[in-house]
Amino acid sequence: MISKKILRRLKIKKRIRARVRGTASVPRLSVFRSNTAIYAQLIDDDRGVTLASASSREFNSKRSINVAISREVGKRIAERALQQGIERIVFDRNGYLYHGNVKSLAEGAREAGLKF
Repeated sequence: MISKKILRRLKIKKRIRARVRGTASVPRLSVFRSNTAIYAQLIDDDRGVTLASASSREFNSKRSINVAISREVGKRIAERALQQGIERIVFDRNGYLYHGNVKSLAEGAREAGLKF
């Protein structure tokens, strides 16, 4: 049985994805947050491929995340996007509230040069 909290996030996610769509020139930055890690992917929805990805697992051997690590993941995904010539993206918070780790990841990506 799925908890009410997860059902709420899935409903929000569905509303967001109805409006947000990534292309090759302006991909979608999708964020997934678990209890132990945070992941980011740049996705071209037209072709259905992941263009770049980054995660807190690349930085951190311990099993938890914080806003500093999330900011570094944002910077890492921005560096990888800029290497591919991608400057503009659309942000998909994936149903999570825009605060804490999700906000920190977005701010890190903006600091490193992505525009959204």
